[in-house]
Amino acid sequence: MMIDINEGTLETIRDPGLRSYAGQYVRIYQNFMEQVRGMGVEIAEADDSQHARERIAALGRKGAVARNDGKSVYVNRISSGCQACQTAAGSYTFFVSLKCHRDCYFCFNPNQEDYEYHREHLRDTAAELDSLRASGQRVQHLALTGGEPLLHKPETVRFFQQARRNFPGAYTRLYTSGDHLEHETLQAFKDAGMNEIRFSIRLDDTPQARGHTYGQIELARGYIPNVMVEMPVLPGRLDEMKDVLLGLDRLGVFGINLLELCFPMNNAEAFRSRGYRIKQRPFRVLYNYWYAGGLPVAGSEMACLDLVEFALDARLKLGVHYCSLENKHTGQVYQQNMKRSNLGTLFFSQKDYFLKTARIFGGSIPEAKRIFEKNGYAEYRHDPETDMLEFHVSKIRMLKIPGLEVGISTNVLEEREGELFLRELKVDVTNPQSFKLSDI
Repeated sequence: MMIDINEGTLETIRDPGLRSYAGQYVRIYQNFMEQVRGMGVEIAEADDSQHARERIAALGRKGAVARNDGKSVYVNRISSGCQACQTAAGSYTFFVSLKCHRDCYFCFNPNQEDYEYHREHLRDTAAELDSLRASGQRVQHLALTGGEPLLHKPETVRFFQQARRNFPGAYTRLYTSGDHLEHETLQAFKDAGMNEIRFSIRLDDTPQARGHTYGQIELARGYIPNVMVEMPVLPGRLDEMKDVLLGLDRLGVFGINLLELCFPMNNAEAFRSRGYRIKQRPFRVLYNYWYAGGLPVAGSEMACLDLVEFALDARLKLGVHYCSLENKHTGQVYQQNMKRSNLGTLFFSQKDYFLKTARIFGGSIPEAKRIFEKNGYAEYRHDPETDMLEFHVSKIRMLKIPGLEVGISTNVLEEREGELFLRELKVDVTNPQSFKLSDI
């Protein structure tokens, strides 16, 4: 059993050394949340993470598939691009420009590095594909996103043509609003072997505008093998979303990705006026994630799970996939940590891809050392300055010490000036009697 250490559980730790050590990360999270409040959007009062886990388990019993430790849930089918996203191994995403003709209040592109520059300047994605080929890396999935890629049709078509020449076996996909699609461009995509196209539908669009998007989706089905929709799910609009699923099912599309709505750390008034609040705990592990989506909005996850259940109950044929914000982060963590093996005190978790190690403090250290040495384990590390003993998590159950509390440290490897450094992010608590390696 693992105890998630946060503001509400910190004082349950009896060991003063461990409580003090874990407390530094609780305070970091508290400071972060104070900064979030300063952005002008309220924080939800209740933490519904446990309820979400229970819902996901219940959906699994009804026939849904939970993957990536419950961060992703689907029925019927899921895009291979989504499967690859879990570790990002062999998967690469490009953009021609961040320019877009739409103005979605939840868009996170302004958070991208050099956003204004990339709105005005085009990237040579064909040349980038050539560089990728020259690197010799394994390539299985290639995607083009934006902005709106179809504001630059020649460059977009050239990307997929070059992708097919350089990586004929790769699965290719395009993200688009669909507003600028027509027969000629779709035929060019078909000739280039495009595997998948993902449309965006906005609930705030007029019925006429949404009807136009449905028409574009139907048009694309005549050219592209896998036609999908990807959209954030807005809390409080469940019935409208059910209608979207029913409409897409009638069109015979491959599926829909239901995204957790996020506050992109701008446009606070748009979120405040709609009554949206940030999840009480936006991240289980606080970190500088590359995916610039923002902070998850309370209620969106539950609405997504409601829609997965609706798809099951209504026996829809299309694939319905809930992709949480946490699901989008695991590829980064995997890529940062996968290059090291499980040596020394570090354990590469298969649940969240963070590096884990065990820590105990104070008076129990001499007894723990005696037990380790008796059992032939000597790869622990003792820091006299902090009075802390660090060891591999697989040795936790060896310590039959009454009342012992063990800290589980969560870490990530970061590259700084060409060197790798281990950065600790969080500390949780377990005990030798209840601990299971599968817990982490």
